[in-house]
Amino acid sequence: MEAHNPATGERVGTYEADDDAAAEAALDAAVEAFASWRDRPITEREELLASAADVLRDNTRRYAETMTEEMGKPIDEAVAEVEKCAWACDHYAEYAGAYLAAETHPSPPGTEVRTLYDPLGPVLAVMPWNFPYWQVIRFAAPYLTAGNVGLLKHASNVPGCATALEEVFREAGYPEGVFQTLLIESDQVEDVLADDRVRAATLTGSGPAGRAVAETAGANLKKTVLELGGSDPFVVLEDADLDAAVDTGVLARTQNGGQSCIAAKRFVVHTEVYDEYVDRLVDAFEALTVGDPMAEDTDVGPQADPDLMADLHEQVESSVDAGASVLTGGEPLDREGAYYPPTVLTDVPEGCPTDDEETFGPVAAVYEVANEREAVAKANDTRFGLGASLWTEDRDRGRRLAREIDAGCVYVNEMTKSDPRVPFGGVEDSGYGRELSGAGIREFVNRKTVWVE
Repeated sequence: MEAHNPATGERVGTYEADDDAAAEAALDAAVEAFASWRDRPITEREELLASAADVLRDNTRRYAETMTEEMGKPIDEAVAEVEKCAWACDHYAEYAGAYLAAETHPSPPGTEVRTLYDPLGPVLAVMPWNFPYWQVIRFAAPYLTAGNVGLLKHASNVPGCATALEEVFREAGYPEGVFQTLLIESDQVEDVLADDRVRAATLTGSGPAGRAVAETAGANLKKTVLELGGSDPFVVLEDADLDAAVDTGVLARTQNGGQSCIAAKRFVVHTEVYDEYVDRLVDAFEALTVGDPMAEDTDVGPQADPDLMADLHEQVESSVDAGASVLTGGEPLDREGAYYPPTVLTDVPEGCPTDDEETFGPVAAVYEVANEREAVAKANDTRFGLGASLWTEDRDRGRRLAREIDAGCVYVNEMTKSDPRVPFGGVEDSGYGRELSGAGIREFVNRKTVWVE
């Protein structure tokens, strides 16, 4: 496998891919490791996870630079991602035992009835490139601490990040086989997932990839958690704090080059503030620095791959052909690297790509609505249901409307984000299941009822 810098096109690393024999050996190692890891006291597993947090902090800059070189994330955001991973490890090192404490139930006099949370075994994680450390840690930190063992199939364009993650757990002192990276191709995933030694799977990625994993897992009666992207609405009502809604909206659309499942993608703005909001959004987009992701003052780096940028531009062009107006951006930058400028589209027709599809890049589609009823209707006018952001100075109004938006999470006066303290996941075409918090750590366990007379 080769890794290429999307800012320059240069090769930054070559890695030996794992063949079927190597995958077979990894599965054997996972089963062997699970036999003893499952019985290790959870306090010891928590201590090891705390050590993993230390390894992440001790190597923050090196890991961040690998991320930036392989997928183009601006270096300050890459550093922040590694730090967030350490925070997630801290969280589960402190709370895993409480999340998995046995639950007692009402029962007849003289009996004891409890639910215990036992690990399932080897869990396969198929992870994307856009948050190459965070996506993995939010699977590994809870699931390994619950007593499972992990097998990571990472995106093929971030092999350096994949091997770094294996290093994190090795250096933290985890036993051999508890966390393994498989440098395999996508066409090998089905056989690994179907193998009896794998007991569950989690995937973050595209709808087709999720359906393929769900089909194989379902045929083999294996539990899955899927996070499949989104087209998140960013709703700005007439009583919103426009300063905050503009500043946060810019970050929510352009962070990580707009390559985020929970990025703000459809801006739904009340007619009373529409003109002012759009003018300020355009000005803010144009003020962003697009450039070398290794430079500290860069706001937006390259897209992760030239082909992905071409797909994004095709979505914009098709939308413009259908009637959308470009207020800023809209063309790849004439420079070396896969650079696409922050782009604002208005007059976006229903059913065009930027209205109907997920746009994985810094492209904001803006809609004007006359009232909150229209705002909610437009927010829900999508087959996705991952996250939403809603802006109003009336917190009661925000609570009420949040109940009406069909999404796995709704943030009022805040950008949509994942946080280890709260459940994360979507509905409809955004997938199912939950990651993070207590809900996440209990996804891949056997909820065993024990009745004692």
